[in-house]
Amino acid sequence: MNTLAVDCKQVIVIDDEAMIRDSLNQLLSLEGYQVQCFNEPVSALSKINRRFNGVILSDINMPKMDGLAFLEQVKAFDSELPVIFLTGFADVTVAVKAMQLGAYDLFEKPLTEQLLDCIARACEKRALVMENRALKIAVEKTSAPGVRILGETVQMQQMMHLLNAVIDTPADVLIEGETGTGKELVARYLHDQSNRSSSNFVAINCAAVPDQLIESELFGAASGAYTGATQSRQGKFEFAQGGTVFLDEIESTPASLQVKLLRVLEERKVTPVGANIAIDLDIRIVAATKVDLLALVEQGDFRADLYYRLNLVKVSIPALRDRKADIPLLFKHFSSIAATRFHKPPAPLSSDILQRLLSYQWPGNVRELRNQAERAVLLGVELAFPNTSLSNGNDLSQDLSLAEKVSFYEQSLIEEALERHQGSIKDTMNTLQIARKTLYDKMSKYALNRDMFTD
Repeated sequence: MNTLAVDCKQVIVIDDEAMIRDSLNQLLSLEGYQVQCFNEPVSALSKINRRFNGVILSDINMPKMDGLAFLEQVKAFDSELPVIFLTGFADVTVAVKAMQLGAYDLFEKPLTEQLLDCIARACEKRALVMENRALKIAVEKTSAPGVRILGETVQMQQMMHLLNAVIDTPADVLIEGETGTGKELVARYLHDQSNRSSSNFVAINCAAVPDQLIESELFGAASGAYTGATQSRQGKFEFAQGGTVFLDEIESTPASLQVKLLRVLEERKVTPVGANIAIDLDIRIVAATKVDLLALVEQGDFRADLYYRLNLVKVSIPALRDRKADIPLLFKHFSSIAATRFHKPPAPLSSDILQRLLSYQWPGNVRELRNQAERAVLLGVELAFPNTSLSNGNDLSQDLSLAEKVSFYEQSLIEEALERHQGSIKDTMNTLQIARKTLYDKMSKYALNRDMFTD
C-alpha cells in the first residue's frame, strides 16, 4: 500500500447560470465527488491553491472575468491543476486559445457522458501530481540537514507520512513508544524540519525534575517567589518562544501541575510562579510517553481533559521487533557512525550475525541495537557476538571481565553525553556530575576528543 497515495474527489464548478450549476452539482454528487459551486471566478480563486486536490469545471463566457483570464491566473500559481472548460458557443479561435493556455479539455453544452470520463481522467492526473509532490517533499526532508529517521518498512513509512502531514501545522503532538524507540528523535525531527527550526527546541524529562521544582522550571519564577529566588527566572516554555517544547515521560507530571499545564495548552499563556502578568506563548508542545496514557486516565492517575488535549495528533512509534526488516539498515548506519567516531572499520554484517540480529526480540529497541553496533565496532565481532546467541538477559559478551565491562559502560556514558551536547565539555561535566580534570583524564583514557562530537 502506498502511504502517500492521495484520493482526488473534489470538483469546483464555476458558471453564471444557476441551472447549469445545479445540474452539475447533482450529477457529480451522485458520482461521489465533493462539489463546490460558484457563480463567478473571483470567489472561486480564493478557494484554490497548490494544495487543492481536485478538478475545476468553468464556463468561458462570464461577465466579470471570463474563463481564459481565470485560467491564466490559475496557471500562474499551479500549472498542473486541471481546468475543464464548458461553453455554450462553439468557437474554434477560443478553443485553440484555451488549449494554448493549458486547459485540460473543452466541452460544448449541453453536457454529455464523455464529461464524466474526462473528469475521472483529470482526477487521476491530479492525484498523481499530488502524490509526486508529497514524495518530493518526503525526499527533501529526508536528505535535508538535521535529524533523520531511518526505516523502509510499511509501519515506518506510515509514521513518516503522518509526521510530514502535520510538520508545519500548529497542532500539539503526542508520541507513544516503548523505551529506546526514539521518541526524542521524532520530536526533534518535527522541530528541525518545520518552520520553527530557527527557534529553540527545549527538551524536559518530566520524571527527572523534582515535583517541587518542575513548576518553576517550566513556567519560570518571579523574584522572591520562593526562598532563594533572588532574581526572576525564565521558564522553559518562555525560553522556547517560537519553537518547540518536548515533554518526555509526560505521565510522570504531578496532578497539581497537570491542571496548570492544561491551562497553558488551551490559552497559550504562561504565568511565572509568584507573578501576576501572563506571557503570551508561540510554541508547539510535543509530549511523549512510554506507557498507555488512556489506561492511566481510566485508573484515575492522569487527567482525562489533559490527555484528550494532547491527543489531537498521536504518533505511535513501532517497536523494533515489529519492524525487523529495518534492522540491517539501522545496524549498518550505526556501525558506520561508530567507525568514524572510533577510527575503526565498520562491523561486517555476515549472514550469521544478521540471523542473530533478526532472531532477537530487542527489548531495548533501537537504542539497544545502536549499542550493539557500537560494541561490534569497538570490541570486534568476536567479542560483541560470542558463540552464544543474543539473550534478553545480558547481551554484553560473557568473555569480558568485570573491569572491562565497567570500562565499556563508562566509556559509553561519556560518549553519549558528549554526543548529546555536541562536544561541550562544560555541559558534559554537568550531565555526568564530574570535575573537569576527571572528565579530561577519562577522555584521554578512552582516546576521546571533543572534535569527534562537534558539528
